[in-house]
Amino acid sequence: MLLTNLATVHWPPLSSAVGPLHGTAYLVTAVLAWQLPLRRGVRLRALVPAVGGLLVLRAAGRRGPQAAG
Repeated sequence: MLLTNLATVHWPPLSSAVGPLHGTAYLVTAVLAWQLPLRRGVRLRALVPAVGGLLVLRAAGRRGPQAAG
């Protein structure tokens, strides 16, 4: 996937379509993580680019949902 991205990064039709999609996916992940009843430190992990959603899921699965505080 990364090599595909490098090969097509300057192709305007693809970058104009994938760019907004990527940004929307990032925002949705961050917003959904903030809606979960997790500790604040776990929520902040959602803001890490590329792997934030995975970090939140990993931490949530390990500790289980906790009361928002």
